[in-house]
Amino acid sequence: MSHHVTLLSRVDCHACEQARADLERICGELGVPWDVRDVDGDRELRAEYGDRVPVILVDGAEHGYWSVEEDRLRAALA
Repeated sequence: MSHHVTLLSRVDCHACEQARADLERICGELGVPWDVRDVDGDRELRAEYGDRVPVILVDGAEHGYWSVEEDRLRAALA
């Protein structure tokens, strides 16, 4: 099964930068495609997730927020 990870992020967010680095490393190791979406560029995303960024989505479903739980993410992508 092929997975896709999305990071919901915003500019000037230290936790978002850390999550991005974690996803780049983990998804890179596992060969899982991923992308970043700016919550401030989308009114609906900002309304739903604005106070909890970074948010990690796996296959479009919320997987976690504020930080990447590496073991849990790896299990979801296995």
